[in-house]
Amino acid sequence: MKIVRKIFLGILIFSGTLIIAFFILKINPKPEIIVLDRKIIPEEEIDEMTQEAVGQMSLEEKVQMMSPWLKSTLKFILEIIGDGGYNFHSYQAGGNSRLHIPAVRFFDGPRGLVSGKATCFPAAVGRAASFDPDLEFRIGDAIGQEIRARKGNYFGGVCINILRYPEGGRAQEGKGEDPYASGEMGKAMMLGVQKNNVMACIKHYAVNNQEDTRFKINVEVDERVLREVFLPQFKECVDAGAASVMGAYNKFRGDQACESHYLLTKILREDWDFKGFTISDFIMGVHNGEKAATAGLDIEMPAVRYYGKKLVSAVKEGMVPESCIDESAYRITGTILKFEMMPDPLPEYPASLIGSKEHIALALEAAEKSIVLLKNDGPVLPFDRAKIKNILVVGKLAEFENIGDHGSSRVKPAYVVTPLRGLKDQYGSSVNFIYENGKDISRVKDKINEADAVVFIVGYNYKDEGEDIDRLSLRLHPDESKLLQEAGPLNKNSVAVLVNGGAIIAEEWKNDVSAIVEAFYPGMEGGTAIAKVLFGDINPGGKMPYTVAKEESDYPAFDRLATEVKYDRYHGYVRLDHEGKKAAFPFGFGLSYTQFEQDSLLIETMDDELITSVRVTNTGDRQGDQVVQLYIGFDNSGVEREHKLLKGFCRVSLMPGESRRITLRCPFDRLRYYDPETDSWVLEDMEYQVYTGSSSDENDLLKGTFRIEQD
Repeated sequence: MKIVRKIFLGILIFSGTLIIAFFILKINPKPEIIVLDRKIIPEEEIDEMTQEAVGQMSLEEKVQMMSPWLKSTLKFILEIIGDGGYNFHSYQAGGNSRLHIPAVRFFDGPRGLVSGKATCFPAAVGRAASFDPDLEFRIGDAIGQEIRARKGNYFGGVCINILRYPEGGRAQEGKGEDPYASGEMGKAMMLGVQKNNVMACIKHYAVNNQEDTRFKINVEVDERVLREVFLPQFKECVDAGAASVMGAYNKFRGDQACESHYLLTKILREDWDFKGFTISDFIMGVHNGEKAATAGLDIEMPAVRYYGKKLVSAVKEGMVPESCIDESAYRITGTILKFEMMPDPLPEYPASLIGSKEHIALALEAAEKSIVLLKNDGPVLPFDRAKIKNILVVGKLAEFENIGDHGSSRVKPAYVVTPLRGLKDQYGSSVNFIYENGKDISRVKDKINEADAVVFIVGYNYKDEGEDIDRLSLRLHPDESKLLQEAGPLNKNSVAVLVNGGAIIAEEWKNDVSAIVEAFYPGMEGGTAIAKVLFGDINPGGKMPYTVAKEESDYPAFDRLATEVKYDRYHGYVRLDHEGKKAAFPFGFGLSYTQFEQDSLLIETMDDELITSVRVTNTGDRQGDQVVQLYIGFDNSGVEREHKLLKGFCRVSLMPGESRRITLRCPFDRLRYYDPETDSWVLEDMEYQVYTGSSSDENDLLKGTFRIEQD
């Protein structure tokens, strides 16, 4: 009976909380939004305004700048408990109506605005395959516009964690395995968002790579590996003006990342001179409010657990210096004022921007530029509409609205074009499409005999990988693998289209189909893009943002249930180089429906910068895009370093027969290694290797050398 009473009492308390929350929100469902005059104001004047405002704040008001609103907290609870849709309303923190300082109004990402019927772009890892920073900037611009249209001023969706483990559930949210590429693409998105005076948050800082034990895992990493492998992309964004940084859930060297003075103050502010503010990852990011505040965590999000009144008491009791509170209040206030007072690029931000035709067209462009052609024997693709009249489409994912994780990054667009829908909409008037879900392989085999070609749509969905869900396998589900192995060889025009967020090892079935297309999670217009690639209206030009290995052992060992882990510098193409192994599909690799030649590599140094150029020629019969990549080798280093690292790239579009000389520059500062003993970055006098070409595989690269000799 005691247990029954406790359960009953719990239900009463829970129900009462919901009722109270409902009526609080009902009284004032719409938050007050303070609007400031927007005009060009010198940074010095904003600094003076910030100092004056913080100087007028009481301790309670300064702590309120660091804490979520009660109404925002209740909204978060009601949305999560009632399945009303995570982040349907902005989550608010800080602000001061007395001093006319707006609050932080948070919306998540990175596939787009997570509130309302917003535009759903391809998953970030797919967009990384475009190797097109200009495209990523335009996507950031569109997302920033939609956030402003939703009355937000903060975007929490610039995820730039390095993809160390392809099993990681949130692999789809990042920019791939390489620090340089992640930094360039992350910076582009951040700048696009901030163009609209939306504060962009880079996350998850730092060394965050798995989900199942994300709240308790402790990551150990030596100082050189930390600085050289897992932090460069964060520094790139900080140097470019990132407004905010979100701490990670995991521990770092025994401390919660959101409570690490070393990460938040020593590196971020003292070493990098970061001027913006930091926030916690949600709910479980902070475990000790006093430690977090003194470490430099500015805002606890999205609900008060350890800040608010508890933090006020900690200051009054001498547990937290008030100077720490002053600094946080200053950073938050200054950043808000900077973004809320800057002139806007648009005269207004109407609700019609959300899911607009222009943004949806951009989502389609992104999907088209992200798709990677991995294999094309024959060539089977593109399909010849004069010969291919009956196509069998196989797989449950062919008619599934598969746009990625259903966690905090979930976008709910007005519609989603599935692969089957895309094929029928684009080519149904001239091609007969027959659909089988693939459960009955014998039925598929029978139908294959009637088809001119067969398209298998296989891979993963939100039930397999995402927030809180690390992948159980690096291979296809057994039923899909069996389907490809048994049915694929029965039709010479067989194509496997992969939909997924991380690497899929394909060794057991890749020889059973004639072509393989990597689509990632391609967004709301993904089915249209897949169809247009298969029929050649779009020539695929994407390149792999991660390495697809031949065996699981080619990746760092992954323990889903680990609570302790140590990172080294070797993963992805760097690991394969180190071990002398070949990838199934290398980092930076991708085929085309045309052919490219690269020759005439030129190398020179000038003003502490390496300048390389290579001639690229489209030798085929159709327009196509190539991504020229620059790697630098460190074989002569006096310390442990990678064999080579990506240090530049450029996507170029060429007409048939067109040649163009592509120049890639690399400042010498990108070639330094970190010396923990002197806390400095060292440039070695030695001969470096230069590799320029179309993938990380050295068979695809032109080679040369250059020497640095300092005075």
